[in-house]
Amino acid sequence: MLNNTQIRYCLDQMGVMFPEAHCELNHSNPFELVIAVALSAQCTDVLVNKVTKTLFEKYKTPEDYLAVPLEELQNDIRSIGLYRNKAKNIQNLCRIVLEEYNGEIPTDRDELTKLPGVGRKTANVVVSVAYNVPAIAVDTHVERVSKRLGICRWKDSVLEVEKTLMRKVPKDEWSVTHHRMIFFGRYHCKAQNPQCPSCPLLELCREGKKRMKGQVTLNGAQ
Repeated sequence: MLNNTQIRYCLDQMGVMFPEAHCELNHSNPFELVIAVALSAQCTDVLVNKVTKTLFEKYKTPEDYLAVPLEELQNDIRSIGLYRNKAKNIQNLCRIVLEEYNGEIPTDRDELTKLPGVGRKTANVVVSVAYNVPAIAVDTHVERVSKRLGICRWKDSVLEVEKTLMRKVPKDEWSVTHHRMIFFGRYHCKAQNPQCPSCPLLELCREGKKRMKGQVTLNGAQ
């Protein structure tokens, strides 16, 4: 496991590599962000942005999503995985937002998680990006990077990863760290073929060193 000095080095290097890291889901307000993040489950941001480009032109408010049959909304997001369930969640979410929150997206994470299709990760993204509340949303990239580097344990659950990062990263850096770790995992420390040979964190990365050692052994055996 990395110590605090090593973690600090990792965070700083990610900042150097990805100084402009940000939420890549296109949106113009908290409501659109909730819809976009709900659509992004098990789906790439690129595909979500392609769908929401036309979706957000057609649907501006919660009322708009409820004004069409469920089948029509399903068809509008058909290219996204789990589109039937997501369409149902979106309409139920809009109904609750109107009935219980006066049409406004809640600013509290726990309130957000009461909305259909909005889990803890989604809620953390919304409060962080839309409302500038310090939060760390643990998606597949954040979890992978945290565990490969040894900031967290391999056996840690997503919630345990989040709590560990909240403990080891300064609170005023939670949100930017979340984005930088996502960029680092999405564009550098990829699930398949991570760029270990050119990684500035290789000497601290237990997974990277193991991979490099394996490559050396494999090449020597050829």
